[in-house]
Amino acid sequence: MEWKEITTLDEWQGYLAQSKEQPLLVMKHSTRCPVSADAWKECEAFIKGVPSKGVNYLLVKVIESREVSNQIAQDLHVQHKSPQTILVKNGESIWNTSHWHITKDSLTEAVTPL
Repeated sequence: MEWKEITTLDEWQGYLAQSKEQPLLVMKHSTRCPVSADAWKECEAFIKGVPSKGVNYLLVKVIESREVSNQIAQDLHVQHKSPQTILVKNGESIWNTSHWHITKDSLTEAVTPL
């Protein structure tokens, strides 16, 4: 498993539509923030473990893909934070967390029931 970076609104809309069949875990990551760097390390540790194969894992770099990041916040009615992880099912946010709460354990706990 690996994180798939998305950079366009079309990619986001496609994955959002697919979330009715396959949930998404979105990681919104700032490449300039040390807290986000730590959260990204946790995400990488999580993905190297035994994540659910029935989930799409998406990475959005918030500075480089600001438009996509903003659209995600708008579509899911989730206040933008960075770093932030959002679990999406049926086109809606069913769980999200940010900053130091993004850990391998928190991601595992959120995704395991799927």
